[in-house]
Amino acid sequence: MPLSMAKKGEENTIKRIGGKEETRLFLEKLGFVVGSAVTIISEASGNLIVNIKDSRVAIGKEMANHIMV
Repeated sequence: MPLSMAKKGEENTIKRIGGKEETRLFLEKLGFVVGSAVTIISEASGNLIVNIKDSRVAIGKEMANHIMV
């Protein structure tokens, strides 16, 4: 399922990253790589604040839809 559908506060493992090559590279630079643990901290209007690799990152709903957990 896409990260945008995951429950708040629940730790998930990234299974796959979709989208164009530049989108995948952008997410990889932010720390979103296959096998990493990611937790949704908060959600507002579909935009997410997530905890990944001991950092908090804000991503839009469109980007979150490319991350499969």
